[in-house]
Amino acid sequence: MRRNRKVKILATLGPASSDEAMIQKLHEAGADLFRINMSHASHDMMRTLIERIRSVEKKSGRPIGILCDLQGPKLRVGKFANTKVTLAPGQTFTLDNNEAPGDETRVYLPHPEILETVKAGDRLLIDDGKLALKAIEADGKKIVCTVVAGTSISDRKGVSLPDTILTVGVLTDKDRADLDAVLATDDADWIALSFVQRPEDLVEVRKIARGRVGIMSKIEKPQALERIDEIIELSDAVMVARGDLGVEMPIEMVPGIQKQLTRACRRAGKPVVVATQMLESMITAPVPTRAEVSDVSIAVFEGADAVMLSAESASGQYPVEAVSMMASIARQVEQDPLYPSIIYAQRATPEATGSDAISLAARQIAETLQAAAIVTYTQSGTTGLRASRERPNVPILALSPNIKTARRLAVCWGLHCVVTHDAIDLDDMVNRAARITVTEEFGKPGDRIIISAGVPLGTPGSTNMLRIAYIGADGQTGA
Repeated sequence: MRRNRKVKILATLGPASSDEAMIQKLHEAGADLFRINMSHASHDMMRTLIERIRSVEKKSGRPIGILCDLQGPKLRVGKFANTKVTLAPGQTFTLDNNEAPGDETRVYLPHPEILETVKAGDRLLIDDGKLALKAIEADGKKIVCTVVAGTSISDRKGVSLPDTILTVGVLTDKDRADLDAVLATDDADWIALSFVQRPEDLVEVRKIARGRVGIMSKIEKPQALERIDEIIELSDAVMVARGDLGVEMPIEMVPGIQKQLTRACRRAGKPVVVATQMLESMITAPVPTRAEVSDVSIAVFEGADAVMLSAESASGQYPVEAVSMMASIARQVEQDPLYPSIIYAQRATPEATGSDAISLAARQIAETLQAAAIVTYTQSGTTGLRASRERPNVPILALSPNIKTARRLAVCWGLHCVVTHDAIDLDDMVNRAARITVTEEFGKPGDRIIISAGVPLGTPGSTNMLRIAYIGADGQTGA
C-alpha cells in the first residue's frame, strides 16, 4: 500500500471508530498511525484497540504506528452549592482549601500544588478561558483573585495557569497506571506526555519506559516555550497541541508558535505533529471549511511530519471522509509548484556526524540523478530519521529487520517502512533494495536508486556507506 504523499496522518480512535472494520477503512483512507486517548479509554479498551490495529496491520502488510496519549494533570475547581454562580468583572473571588460547596465569593480548589505555587499577579483561566482571574493575594492556603473577564463559573470546570510553573511532575497516579498498562502490552510505539512544562518533566517517564516506547512531548503550556530546545532534545517527537496552547496564550500567537516549533523540530531531526481542530467542522459536516483546508495546508507546506485528527475521527459523523480529505489536501499541497522551494528553504544544516553526512549526500545525489528512491537500511531508526530530516524530493524506503522500529518510524515524513531481514552481504543488500523498490511500486527496471547502509551490515548506528545502483532488467537485482 503506497501513499502518494510525504506527510503522515495520525487518526484518533473513539466511539465512531473503535471496531476493526472502521479502523481498516481509516487505514485504507490514509491513516498511517492511530492515537488512543487514555483520557477516555479504559485499560481493557486500550488493549482491545491495539489488538484490532495489529489485526488490520497484518491484513495490510504495512507497519502501523500506535500512540497512547496520557491524560496528564486535569486541574479542576470543586462544586458549588447551586451548581453555578454568577460573577462580575472587578469583584473578588477566592479559591481555597475549604472543601465546603462554593458560592459567589469562593470555591474549593483540590490542588494544593496550585495553592502553594501561584503568586500575586499570576493569571488563572477557568473553563477554557471563559473566566479570567488574576491573583492579588496568595498564602499557600487560598488565592484571592480579581475577576478580569467572564460572568460565571460552575462545578468542576478546568483551571489553566499560563503564568505558573507547577513544581510537581506531569505524571499523575492515573498516568502512571495507564503507562504501566500500555507498556505491559509491549505493542504500543509512542507515548504522548501531556502538559510538559520543562525538560525535567520527561525524566520520570523515561525511567519507566526504558526505551520501550518513543516519548512525544505535547507542547500546550507557555512555560514549555521558555525551554523548548531542551525539551526537544530530550523528546523523541513533539506534538503542537494547539487546543490548550490557544487557551493559555493569546490565540493569535498560536500560528507563529506552530511555525517556530515545526522549524525547531526539523532542525533537531525530531518528528513534529500538528494537532487539534484541523478539520473540526467535519465532526458534523461531510466537507471542511475553506479556512480548515488552509490550516492543514500550512502545516504541510511547513514540512510537519504528521497532521492529526481528534474528534473528527474519534466521535465525528464522517471519520473516513475526514481522513480522505486530509490525505487529499496533503497530496495537492505536495504537488504545488511552490512546495519544493518552501521545503528546501527550511532545510537545516547537517550535524557533523557520519549519518548526517551520508543522508545529505544521499539526498543531493538522488535529486541530481533523479533517482527513483533513496533506500536506507535502518535497525534502530536513527538512519531513517536522518534521511527524513533531509526532506528529499524523492521517496525514501526505510528497510528494517525490526518491526518495532518500522512502526515507530510510521510518524516520520516521507518514510515508507518495510520490514525485511538484514542483508547478508553487499550483493544481497543491493539486490534486496532493488527488489523491494519494485515490489513496493517505487521503481522499475532501469531506474537508479541510492542506497545507504552501515558496514559491517546489521550494526546499529554505523551508517557509513552510500551506493548508486540500477534496478536490473528482471526487477530483482541491482548493479
